[in-house]
Amino acid sequence: MTQQIIVVEDSADWKFGEVGCPVVHVDDYLTGREYHKLKHVQVINLCRSYKYLTIGYYCSLLAEARRHRATPSVKSMLDLSSKAMYGLDAVNLDEQIQKGFRRKRDQLGDELRLEIYFGQCGVPALADLARQIFETFPAPLLRVTFEKHDKWRLTAIRALGLHRVPKPDRERFAEALRGYLAKRWRSPKARPTSRYDLAILHNPADPLPPSDARALKNFIKAGRAQGVDVELIERKDYARLAEYDALFIRDTTRINHYTYRFAKRAESEGMVVIDDPQSILRCTNKVYLAELLRAHKVPTPRTVIAGRNDLDAAEQAIGYPMVLKVPDGSFSRGVVKAENRAQMLESASALFDSSELILVQEFLYTEFDWRIGVLNRKPIFACQYFMSKKHWQIVHYKQSGSFSQGGWRTVALEDAPAEVVNVALKAANLIGDGLYGVDTKHTADGVYVIEVNDNPNIESAVEDGVLKDKLYDTIIGEFVRRLDDRHRRG
Repeated sequence: MTQQIIVVEDSADWKFGEVGCPVVHVDDYLTGREYHKLKHVQVINLCRSYKYLTIGYYCSLLAEARRHRATPSVKSMLDLSSKAMYGLDAVNLDEQIQKGFRRKRDQLGDELRLEIYFGQCGVPALADLARQIFETFPAPLLRVTFEKHDKWRLTAIRALGLHRVPKPDRERFAEALRGYLAKRWRSPKARPTSRYDLAILHNPADPLPPSDARALKNFIKAGRAQGVDVELIERKDYARLAEYDALFIRDTTRINHYTYRFAKRAESEGMVVIDDPQSILRCTNKVYLAELLRAHKVPTPRTVIAGRNDLDAAEQAIGYPMVLKVPDGSFSRGVVKAENRAQMLESASALFDSSELILVQEFLYTEFDWRIGVLNRKPIFACQYFMSKKHWQIVHYKQSGSFSQGGWRTVALEDAPAEVVNVALKAANLIGDGLYGVDTKHTADGVYVIEVNDNPNIESAVEDGVLKDKLYDTIIGEFVRRLDDRHRRG
């Protein structure tokens, strides 16, 4: 059973009555022998300041040294110490901020200051946002400032002392505190001895995830066999990222997206990360990829990078039918086929709404695309993806919002055409040494690379159709190899 303690810096600050647990002075907690020996303790640190080397800072520091669970933690204090520290975390909340302010429709002006007590605020429309801010910056009292420019932005966040709770807010604060204390807190169980901790970022709500639930379980199983503690995390776990040794992104990656921020944060923390930020940057932009492949003479369908004034030249160079693509589409999104000039102009106009440049590409039809999986510059699987029924793409998105997919067939690498594997390997090696899926079309005229994916599907009964568990073992083994190498190099 966890014991809960509230620690205050000045006894006169406590004006909230009984809340169900003892309220002790910080001096007593820091020096009292009875607190040294306690186990399974949840410390609510309500000191006046959490700045570096203040008494509030030392309260959480010593709590953690005693293996007491402190709120806020020392890490949270340091994260909140300057905008340079919390700025990246704040960016990760942008989508929730816009959603919250859409719900609050009354007149706000251009600035709003919000007091958040244990994840609770006084504005019902912003309740979900307040909870997520607290999960990202877990401090008992927060004052958050939002400003509206082109859109609402979080411009400042500050942890407050207990003495800053205004009299009209005392009951609201006490209610939020009682709700927080009512949660069932447990001291973290000692983890089984493991060589490393690997976080897998995924999105359970994604209808087309890179790895399905069974594949994720297979990664966990493979990790256990190699002494790696694998944990599934989600977007909301961004603040906990530094707890791990490595990050494996099994969520659809984009540049202006939390997946890229996760990759950047992991890289800055010195973690092993797949997909690494450079691979995401290179693969998710088809304009960059087209230029890279062309510069290194990797065969691709005839391609023109077009701006709004280049459509006539593109039409003359490519002819019909043609394929038009936005630079950052994925899973067949942002890709359209034009059979004539009218369709081309209509489709291009829509695509230019989201990008100043688009790709206009020769249409090559094949019954299926080859995908070669590449890890650390070596091929690891070969799979055929068939076109969706009565459609020219693997995934057919319908106006209703539904979609359909074609079938697949996985083959042993030695049974895949050697020229397909070799061309795919050459393309992937231009990107880096991560995990890639290279899509190619094998025609009578040769092999053509369609794209290189930094976040290839690894799904149960699909890409693992030949290798089975060995595919997951291989990928986890690469994380172990990289971590061991970093450990040897210090």
